[in-house]
Amino acid sequence: MDAVRNPFAPGAGSRPPELAGRETILQDAQTAIQRALLGKSSRSQMLLGLRGVGKTVLLNKIEEMAEAAGHVTSSIEAPEGKALSELLVPKINQTLRKLSTSENAKAKAHRALRALRSFASAFKLSYGETSISVDPEVGVADSGDMEADLPELFVHVGEAAKAAGKAWTLLIDEVQYLRSEDLAALIVALHKVNQRDLPVLFFGAGLPQVAALSGDAKSYAERLFHYPAVGALEEADAETAIRQPIEGEGENIDDNAIREILAKTKGYPYFLQEWGYQCWNIAEGPRIKLEDASKAAGEATKRLDEGFFKVRFDRLTPKEREYVIAMAKLGAGPYRSSDVADALHETLQSLGPRRAQIISKGMIYSPSHGDIAFTVPMFNEYLIRNYVEKPSKA
Repeated sequence: MDAVRNPFAPGAGSRPPELAGRETILQDAQTAIQRALLGKSSRSQMLLGLRGVGKTVLLNKIEEMAEAAGHVTSSIEAPEGKALSELLVPKINQTLRKLSTSENAKAKAHRALRALRSFASAFKLSYGETSISVDPEVGVADSGDMEADLPELFVHVGEAAKAAGKAWTLLIDEVQYLRSEDLAALIVALHKVNQRDLPVLFFGAGLPQVAALSGDAKSYAERLFHYPAVGALEEADAETAIRQPIEGEGENIDDNAIREILAKTKGYPYFLQEWGYQCWNIAEGPRIKLEDASKAAGEATKRLDEGFFKVRFDRLTPKEREYVIAMAKLGAGPYRSSDVADALHETLQSLGPRRAQIISKGMIYSPSHGDIAFTVPMFNEYLIRNYVEKPSKA
């Protein structure tokens, strides 16, 4: 088939041609967006799931929905080791400048900008190319205590948005990389604006451990956030994600080819995109057949091994690699930490720091006490293929 017309888009954060199986999440987000504009509170949302399930795609879609409804949005991807204050200052500055174009909001936006200047000064932040050309608001958001200052700053932004007849939506991807004190401050800030019925919404996305991290940061986080699970697609939705884009281009796919793709991908959205992409390029058309889907498996697996899986494995130290390979040898998981320790002939206590470091890198998480699992679907199969069956690569 014509590669130029290939409808599939395997890539980090790339929107699939058919956003199947996420209607409930998007409808809940739309309700929250509309309620905010009416001055009615809604719980913030934290999308949780493994790698490659489409959390970033959903965040991007929600941002589009919010902007279309009249919200001012700020989108952030949290990198490892960077302070939230540093990430927020330029985004909030941009938000307030947009709000200040409303005649009704000029005074509130100006005061919020002064609070932002105080906040930035307190945390000794440089703005790069961004400048905040107002005097600081003395005594507001300037204590240098993130948990005290961020709520004050959010209240000022919320008041400016309310005066402008708008809402502010903050979106943060990779929430698990936020420092614990920053996550706690964010939760307090969102709680404060929620208590005051200010039009501020938050949508976050992260790995499954974010729910526990939020609860550890502030016990009331479970009441503040809604935690939609973003996982593998149900069979009917996975079929739609493959069939609709193909038929949208005027081509067809056999049912048995669909079944082959679903069996290989287990319904994970990123893998569906990769298999669909390869099937399209392999098929001579106008119909994708079972043999095309079977041939596609080799190319899709190779691309995943060289990209999606490898970039994550390469972030690990030799000792951390030894740990995850030991996990993979035990089967599909989840795994008991004690079983991994036994496999490595070490004590559970001696492996604790190594396990914690792998968790901090976002490679594994603890679904329940004493258990660990990979954050990347089918990662155990990748390790077996490349580092157990071919041990010379390890």
